[in-house]
Amino acid sequence: MKNNIVKMAQEAKKASRILAHLSSQKKEEVLLLMAHLIKENGEKIREENERDLKEAKEKKLSPALIDRLTLSNSRISKISISLREIAQMEDPIGKIEKMGRRPNGLLIGKMTVPLGVIGIIYEARPNVTADAAALCLKSGNSVILRGGSEALNSNIALTDLLQEALYQSDLPQASIQLIRTTDHQTVMEMLKLNEYIDVIIPRGGEGLIRTVTENSTIPVIKHYQGVCHIYVDSNANLRMAEEICFNAKVQRPGVCNAMETLLVNEKIAGEFLPLMIKRFTEAGVEIRGDEMSQRIVPEITLASEEDWYTEYLDLILSLKVVRGIEEAIEHINHYGSGHSDAIVTESYSQAGKFLNEVDSAAVYVNASTRFTDGGEFGLGAEIGISTQKLHARGPMGAAELTSRKFIIFGQGQTRK
Repeated sequence: MKNNIVKMAQEAKKASRILAHLSSQKKEEVLLLMAHLIKENGEKIREENERDLKEAKEKKLSPALIDRLTLSNSRISKISISLREIAQMEDPIGKIEKMGRRPNGLLIGKMTVPLGVIGIIYEARPNVTADAAALCLKSGNSVILRGGSEALNSNIALTDLLQEALYQSDLPQASIQLIRTTDHQTVMEMLKLNEYIDVIIPRGGEGLIRTVTENSTIPVIKHYQGVCHIYVDSNANLRMAEEICFNAKVQRPGVCNAMETLLVNEKIAGEFLPLMIKRFTEAGVEIRGDEMSQRIVPEITLASEEDWYTEYLDLILSLKVVRGIEEAIEHINHYGSGHSDAIVTESYSQAGKFLNEVDSAAVYVNASTRFTDGGEFGLGAEIGISTQKLHARGPMGAAELTSRKFIIFGQGQTRK
């Protein structure tokens, strides 16, 4: 297996040199063909996905995880639509910026270039296979994909179609490769191939991120856990707050931009929490609250210190009553993961304070955290949501999969 992963990386490196110089028109044609093949082969994709779902149910995986794994007709259609959107977006490669002339006459600027070979290690969601591959192709990068074992059949079906589009377009199939084994040792070997792979992007739970970060000799862009918060301010429109909070927790609890902790100002907690918790409870949400929230709604479970750090990815919610915005911001910056956090308020000054002081990749005023998504942000799709500050932050589209190189025009200058 070691020789296989090395060979994959070597071939990916060769392919990346071809992709780096593809015309915008060629990229668009290939991506549109990929979208067409996925749309036309929806039944085959669903059949393979059903195999994964059957195994997941036999293993008694959580309903939220099974939801993330499911490729319904509508989700397959969305994958195809997403590829079309990426195809028609502006090409991020070859852009020249910040051209300026130095006193010695040299004209110096920067040009956007691909990163090279990208390794992506991810869990559960098979749509990532198509999204990541498309974004890498759009940005002139080759990619080695390693999805979770629970989605292996779905990932193989999608990758086969993507590679068929490459074949029909006379492009190397090594431009998009999938590691078709669940052997963890393969991942460990992959993380040491810094001679061929330029960056690793892990996308999944805390355990995966830690394993990749601790073992990789290749630079890592972390898609860390989403411990997302919503703070309901004393100046909030409570009806709006109820709708936003319900959507952020219940609409799709198994994804990283779902709310995990609700913070409520003590001035409106007595009015807001009984109705909000009743609605959550009716939707099957387990509430784990602090002592103050227990006094208001006694039937909820007492939260532990660990709860404040936890990304549940399930119908479980932590709840805390806070004295004001300062305590809310302090709680978010201490316990949060730097992913997505929101305030619900009618106060312009409170909104501004929250935007300025919450240290997260996406900070909202009066909107659900569920919008932190490449498609929703106009990126077509995302390769992940970076929760670190280098080299990208937040949803990563094609533009975030590029680097810069200096370009210099001279007229015979020599340095003295």
